[in-house]
Amino acid sequence: SIYEMFGNECCLSTGEVIKVIGFKINKLVASICENNEVSRFSAKVELPLSFPGLYKVVADTTPYVSVEEITKKVSIGPTRFGHPCFYSPEDIKLANIIIKHGEQITFNSVEEVNGTMAVNCGVVRNNQSHSFTLPLSQEGKFYECEDDQIYTLKEIAEWKIPKCRNRIVKLSNTLHTWDSSNPLPENFDGCLILTPVYEVQAVMKFRKDIVHILSDLDVEVKDITDCYDISSFLQPLSLEDVFERTTKEFPMVVEIMEGPSGSQKPYNSLHTGKEIIIYKKYQATRVLASEIRSDSPKRHFLIPLSYKGKFKRRPREFPTAYDLEIARSEKEQLHVVATKAFDSPHKELFSVSVGDQFLVQQCQTSEVLYEGRKKVIDVLACEQILSDTYKKVLLPMYMEGGFVEVIHDKKQYQLSKICKEFRLPFNVKVSVRDLSVEEDVLAAVPGLQFEEEITDSYLLISSTNSPVESWEIPVYRLNMSVHLLSKDVRTVVPPATKTTVEEISEEQYYMVRRYENQTLDPPPRPPKKPT
Repeated sequence: SIYEMFGNECCLSTGEVIKVIGFKINKLVASICENNEVSRFSAKVELPLSFPGLYKVVADTTPYVSVEEITKKVSIGPTRFGHPCFYSPEDIKLANIIIKHGEQITFNSVEEVNGTMAVNCGVVRNNQSHSFTLPLSQEGKFYECEDDQIYTLKEIAEWKIPKCRNRIVKLSNTLHTWDSSNPLPENFDGCLILTPVYEVQAVMKFRKDIVHILSDLDVEVKDITDCYDISSFLQPLSLEDVFERTTKEFPMVVEIMEGPSGSQKPYNSLHTGKEIIIYKKYQATRVLASEIRSDSPKRHFLIPLSYKGKFKRRPREFPTAYDLEIARSEKEQLHVVATKAFDSPHKELFSVSVGDQFLVQQCQTSEVLYEGRKKVIDVLACEQILSDTYKKVLLPMYMEGGFVEVIHDKKQYQLSKICKEFRLPFNVKVSVRDLSVEEDVLAAVPGLQFEEEITDSYLLISSTNSPVESWEIPVYRLNMSVHLLSKDVRTVVPPATKTTVEEISEEQYYMVRRYENQTLDPPPRPPKKPT
C-alpha cells in the first residue's frame, strides 16, 4: 500500500513491521450546532487544527458510568490541561471523606495505590484543597463540569475531546477578520459540533522520522506485540517528555525526528535528522510586549532579560483618573495632559478641559454634596500647571476622561533595569538595537508596550557539529519530536547563549496571559460614580 501524507510518499509493504506510538487528531469536521444538535441547514466543513480563534468548551451532558471509563476516554496528565473536573449527582462515601452531590472533583493523575489503580483527586472547600483517591472500579454517574477557560482548536483537539465522543464548542473570539476563504459564516458567534478525524503515529524499523497514517487507510494489519522485540525501534520524545526527565539526565544528545513548522529563526534550523545537544531544563523569565498601534492585528513578543538593545520611554495613555493613581510612583512625578474634557457634577471637584496639564499627587477622600446629601468619595489630588504657577485640584477617581503622559526622561534603559525600576505596563521604543544578533525584530517596531513579566519552561540547546552558541527553545510552544542518542557530550558547559526574541501569534498571546494570570488576583475595579 502506497500513500502520501504531508507531501511524503510512504510505502507499507507486506511484512513491514510498524510500532504504533500514538493516535492523534489530524483535523476536525465541524457542523453548526443548535440546541446541542447538528443544524438541519448546516454543511460540514473541515477545520485544520491551526484554524484561528479561541473557543469555550460546552460541558458534555452524557455522563460517564465509572472512574475507569473517564480514565480511558479523557486526557489526564501533568500539564495545564490534564486536570478535568466532574461532579456526581449522588454523594460518594469514602473512608476519610464524603464527596457531596454536585461538588466539583478535579482528576489530577492516575497511579497505583496499594496495588490498585486509582485516580488522585481533589475538592476545594472554604478555599482549602482536600486530596483523596478514587479507585478505577468506582461506579456511578459522573458529569463534566462547566469550563470557563478559553482554548485554541489545537488545545481542544489534544486535551478536550474524549475518545469516541464529539465536542461542542462556542466561539469566544475570532481573532481575525472574516474573508471568503473562511469556511464559517460571516459574523458567526454560535456553537460548533466538532467530530475528530484521527491519524496513527508510528515508527518503522529503517526510518528515523515519525510516520503519520490516516485512520481510514485501507490496509490490513496483525498485532505481533507479544512476539516481537519492540526495543529495536526508536522511542520518540516530545519536548514535554524531555522536560520531565530528571536533572541528572542532562546534558543529552538527541536527533530530531520531526522538526517544528514555520520559518522563525532560529527554530527553522531544527529540521528532521539534525543532531542537537540539550544541556539543561529550567524556568526562565520573559517580558511580554505588544506593538503599540491603534488598529489590529498587533504583533506580540516574548523578550528575554538578556536582550542587549536599549530603549527610550514613550508616553503612556490613561483612560481614567483611576489609571493615573495605579501608574503613579514615589520615584518620579507623573505629568499628564488631558485629551478629553470632563464636566464635574460637584462644585468641590475640578472640571477638566482638553489641554489641561497636571502633576499627579496622591489618592485621598473628599466630601461632596450629592442630591442635597453629603457623601465621601475617593478623589485624586493633582496640581494643575498654569503659565506661572500651580493650582491644587481634586479629580473624581471615577472620572472617565483621557490623559497622555509627558516624558521628561531622555535616558536610555536596558530591559532588566526597566523591570527593576518601573511598574509595568510601560511604553518604549528601541533606541539602540541588539548588535549581538543579525536581525533585531524589535528595532523595526515603532513602539512597544511592556505588559508583564512571565515565567515559562525552556530547554537550552546547541548544534552538535558546531556548538559555538546555544539558544533557548520553549517547551510548550514548539511542536517537535526527538529520540535519544547514546553519544557522550564532549562539552558539559554550554557555549554562550544567543538572545532570542520570540514572536508569538495572537492565540499564543492570549494563552500566555491566561496561564500567567491564573495565579494572580484580579485588579481592583475603578470606583463607580456615586448614586
